Amino acid sequence: MFKNYLKIAWRNLLKNTGYSIINVGGLAIGLASFLLITIFISNELSFDKYHEKKDNIYRVIHHSNEDSPSDAWVWGNAPVGPALKSDFPEIIEKVQFSGISDILLEYNNRKFQESECFYMDPTAFDVFSWELINGNPNTALKAPYSIVLTETTARKYFGDENPIGKTIEGIGGRANDGGYTVTGVLKDIPKNSHFNFDVLMSMSSFYQTRPEIFDSWGYVDFYTYLLVSDNFDQAAFESKISGFLDKHIETEEREEYFYNFSLESLNNIYLHSTADRQPGETGSLSNIYIFGLIGLFILIIASINFMNLATARSMERAKEVGVRKVIGAERKGLIYQFLGESLILVLVASVIGLVLAFIGLPWLGKLTDKVFEFNSVITTTSILLYFGVTILTGLFAGSYPAFILSAFKPVSVLKGAFRTSQKGTNLRKGLVIFQFSLSIALIASTVVVYHQLGFMLNKEMGFDKEQQLILDFNWDGAVLGNAGAIKNELLSLAEVSSISLSRTVPSSHFPAAGTDIETIEGNMENFTPYIYEVDNNFIQHYKIEMVAGRAFSPDFQTDSISSLVINEAAVKAFGYNEPNKIIGKKFQQWGREGTIIGVVKDFNYMSLHQKVAPLTLRQVPYGRYFSLRISSNNYQEVLSKIEQKWSELAPHRPFLYSFLDESFNAQYIADIRFRKLFTIFSCLAIFIACLGLFGLATYSAMLRTKEIGIRKVLGAEILTIVALLSKDFIKLVGIAILIAIPFSWYGMEQWLNDYAYKIDVEWWVFLLSGIIALFIAILTVSFQALKSARRNPVKSLRTE
Repeated sequence: MFKNYLKIAWRNLLKNTGYSIINVGGLAIGLASFLLITIFISNELSFDKYHEKKDNIYRVIHHSNEDSPSDAWVWGNAPVGPALKSDFPEIIEKVQFSGISDILLEYNNRKFQESECFYMDPTAFDVFSWELINGNPNTALKAPYSIVLTETTARKYFGDENPIGKTIEGIGGRANDGGYTVTGVLKDIPKNSHFNFDVLMSMSSFYQTRPEIFDSWGYVDFYTYLLVSDNFDQAAFESKISGFLDKHIETEEREEYFYNFSLESLNNIYLHSTADRQPGETGSLSNIYIFGLIGLFILIIASINFMNLATARSMERAKEVGVRKVIGAERKGLIYQFLGESLILVLVASVIGLVLAFIGLPWLGKLTDKVFEFNSVITTTSILLYFGVTILTGLFAGSYPAFILSAFKPVSVLKGAFRTSQKGTNLRKGLVIFQFSLSIALIASTVVVYHQLGFMLNKEMGFDKEQQLILDFNWDGAVLGNAGAIKNELLSLAEVSSISLSRTVPSSHFPAAGTDIETIEGNMENFTPYIYEVDNNFIQHYKIEMVAGRAFSPDFQTDSISSLVINEAAVKAFGYNEPNKIIGKKFQQWGREGTIIGVVKDFNYMSLHQKVAPLTLRQVPYGRYFSLRISSNNYQEVLSKIEQKWSELAPHRPFLYSFLDESFNAQYIADIRFRKLFTIFSCLAIFIACLGLFGLATYSAMLRTKEIGIRKVLGAEILTIVALLSKDFIKLVGIAILIAIPFSWYGMEQWLNDYAYKIDVEWWVFLLSGIIALFIAILTVSFQALKSARRNPVKSLRTE
């Protein structure tokens, strides 16, 4: 019997080739899209899961007062780690590492500036599951000036040579320049880690240069992770934090700086952490939900297509059912037969979908900048899950036609009195409305996503980021010692109209500084705003607008020792409602005292995900970056001239440059990837919906073939017939538009809440989405309607 069912299913598949391609093809694309989205989500959920002790690893989150730019920081002080390990027996081990550091490494004339480096405690290999290929994990990071390289980094310097024991020269970073001994080679860590690195250096190297900061509770430059015992109770532990701080920090000092901390599980870091100053990238839980919904929508739309087309074509098999019932077939057997046929079609689609997913996986990896290996993501569990979803889809999609077909009355069917039921027609219309509601919601959402990202990329930031060339010399002492002459030489180039030296530039790293400023009442109030350390030309160079007072100037020698410029957000944070009222007020910051000389207009020195936070600017004679404003559009020629000049001025340093607009917009790389993925999968969902609509239009035209022939004989125009065949589908799409608007509006409003600066979801978005949906529907339906309307009526009436 099963063999017979299989044979009949295969004959029907071949008999209706066009229907089969639409039905199986649409479902295959839907299943492939669902699988790819599942792989992407699975990868996002897998971050940090490779650590064997992941459930026992926590990190310290530092808290400051609620008026600070952020009241939760991952980046914090050093003494909290040793004190916690000493005071709490449930803490088995602690590992601390510095903020990310850059260092110029050189071996046998192979010279590279490594930008993914950390100074790390030797206990790192006791806490994290990082595999050393060469070296002793117990001693690799113990001695001063020890260095561990990842496998890829080691190969870059040493090729196939064994690097253990070799000396590699380092310039820059947090430790003194000099030789580092290679004590370990580390297997490249998995990409699904919340922070990545190429180089690890011993924390004792850092300690050699600034031992005092390792005892300072107010100095920020460290990340602290803890390995706890199996019976660790986070809530009970955090209830003891206040007493712990009272023991280690003077009460007055703690109250003055409002310092506190909490713990965060390693399992929650990538998707759930909201703390500032992360050591690496974090994911977006809301984006996972969105992609999960899109994957579900695509699967539902594909299943609806399958059900709709199977139900619509049930009339063609009515006589077959009648004959089978007359010769003794039971309803149960017919249900099994048609469900079986549905499952066979779905299984064919699932195999094709698996092949399409295999083909699309490299594309997905390139689009998301992630590595997806088919062998690692296609496991026994995932295959069982995939085919489990496939079978459920087949049962869902085939259930209605199976039960409807099996219920046909043989007498009515064989007399030719059977007609399509109104219930079946209404079901198909309802399903079309539902799938197009989903499709229109996706169209509207795509428009909003594009508009929001365009808004972020094109918004006026409050400073000039166009044609700004940034030279990174990474605090090189030789460059700093000759900074004045280098600036003059670079400025002598005709293509360079302005130059500035600074510790940071917009979009790069910047610290925060404990700052006391005189209040309206005359008291000194402490606060921790961000800080830019700049030269006397920075504000003019970046064309930042002054709203009160003046900028730094070479005409005022005291600017470099006793002057401070702040932004409007800092003015408000210190309780002033007008910028000019804070001019002349006293300040104390990082060993410097003086007066506030100016207020700059708020400018977006961070991405538009965040509000402009309080900022202070102070003049210093040092920095890391030269900012050059270029007055020529011939960038290749300009870069060649500047590189030649740089090789004369600093021959020991590589020419490392970037354009500020590109590096600033790189902050939105995750948003750009999201937009691409969202758009592609939304288009796939709409395409699958259109396949179903095309199939139904084809079937509708087939049922009305003779009606169309009669109308043409009686003189009906082609456009009239096209309108006749199209209007019912257009009505359904119109209803879908009305249903989709409120849901897509609400969903996009929730998504936009992740942005501090966002667009308003306006009415034209839904008008445009409706027009696009109607256009797609009309194009889809009219193609088949036009084909039917142009058919020779003699052929359609010949059998009448």
